Amino acid sequence: MKERSSFATVLLRWFSQYGRELPWRGIGDPYGIWVSEVILQQTRIDQGTDYWHRFMERFPTVEALAAASEDEVLRLWQGLGYYSRARNMHTAAQQIVEQGGFPRTIEGIHALKGVGDYIAAAVGSMAFGLPAAAVDGNVYRVLARHYGIDVPINTTRGKHTFEALANELLPQEDAGTFNQAMMDFGATWCMPRSPRCQDCPFAETCDALRTGSVGQLPVKEKKLKVKERHLTYIYIRHEGMTAMRRRPAGDIWQGLWEPLLIEDAPLPDLGCPLSLLASNVKHVLTHRVLLANFYLAEPQSRPTLPPEYIWIKEQELDNYAQPRLIEKLLQQLP
Repeated sequence: MKERSSFATVLLRWFSQYGRELPWRGIGDPYGIWVSEVILQQTRIDQGTDYWHRFMERFPTVEALAAASEDEVLRLWQGLGYYSRARNMHTAAQQIVEQGGFPRTIEGIHALKGVGDYIAAAVGSMAFGLPAAAVDGNVYRVLARHYGIDVPINTTRGKHTFEALANELLPQEDAGTFNQAMMDFGATWCMPRSPRCQDCPFAETCDALRTGSVGQLPVKEKKLKVKERHLTYIYIRHEGMTAMRRRPAGDIWQGLWEPLLIEDAPLPDLGCPLSLLASNVKHVLTHRVLLANFYLAEPQSRPTLPPEYIWIKEQELDNYAQPRLIEKLLQQLP
């Protein structure tokens, strides 16, 4: 294996020149760092930065976030997707307040709701200097290419292999900077497509560049086929009111609001014609593809609906956090 200190030295030298300037770096606030890491899961950094500023303005302290209602948090999160992140962050904030402050050990951070190995290491190293390697997709890619590792990254063996290597390379005295350097190098230099190999500081030591296998690494095992799910939504408009329900636990979009949903059943009789506003609107989630039809109903009287639906004023719809798909459908309303 290539010398550990040499890899870290080269990487940190690169970072000092090319590292990104991000608003949560160098603040020394575990709360702000943690919020950034939660937001940046499954979110591009340009989009996530705007959300981070909004969250820190609305909830400047962990106490403020803990005291908020779930609806407030979900409304601010709206558009980011993967809403369990927001719910978990809200619960974790309440845990932190109950504990009397942000935990200062990897184990303590990991015990917070929704916090996995990566976030625990990232926050612990950047906020408290704890010697733990934060291993995400960028790190998998950099290490797989540099060391020529073809163990699939989405297997238990792969996870252990890359975590062990990252921790071996980690400079104990500067873990936070090293973790940030690895993230930035993977995101801006050793990218999935069109990596900057000719300008790379590791060009002379990169196994993948030497063997011509940059495009083949890292390796992933094939996943199960993504399934389709067909949804029909009916927006009911009656005297400036509409019917919405909060989605239940155990399914996608838990806690968010939606119009009348019909799934695996014929269209109901609402006492008026249904106007088709959009058909087969595609929305892609991690493990499934949603195809949605969208209708408008304007009955003369309120139809009888399942008890979970409530009537709200149309002008107050923005007060109810909705999935991105529903936002897109509501834009079709006349």
